[in-house]
Amino acid sequence: MARNERIFHAILFELFALAMIIPAASLVTGKGSSDLAVVGIGLSLYTVVWNYIYNLYFDKWFGSNREERSLMVRIGHTVGFEGGLIFITIPVIAWFLQITLLQALALEAGFLIFFLFYATGFNWVYDKVKPYGKMKKLIAQ
Repeated sequence: MARNERIFHAILFELFALAMIIPAASLVTGKGSSDLAVVGIGLSLYTVVWNYIYNLYFDKWFGSNREERSLMVRIGHTVGFEGGLIFITIPVIAWFLQITLLQALALEAGFLIFFLFYATGFNWVYDKVKPYGKMKKLIAQ
């Protein structure tokens, strides 16, 4: 995957995730959507950078032919990616939302469960649909 497509992939991933997570987290936590949007956008910016770096190295280690990846490789990819986020997200969530680390851990656990399924599905659909290539064709016309 080329650099521009990696950036496109990461941004698209985060936009769809935010559209689903912010309203759901607001309902679950009782916190305002605006507070959760600030946390979500900040963490998304961090995640976009992590996504780019993580996927760059994952492709180097497991090959760049994404269409041939097995379900187990995709699940491993997702678990590794999410594990790398935990160490920054829990303290940031607790600090910004003024909740305990345990509450932030519970919220993060909900996010991890969501992202386990979301990331696996998103990447599978992305690899099948290939939206970056379609977007480039539309722009070229």
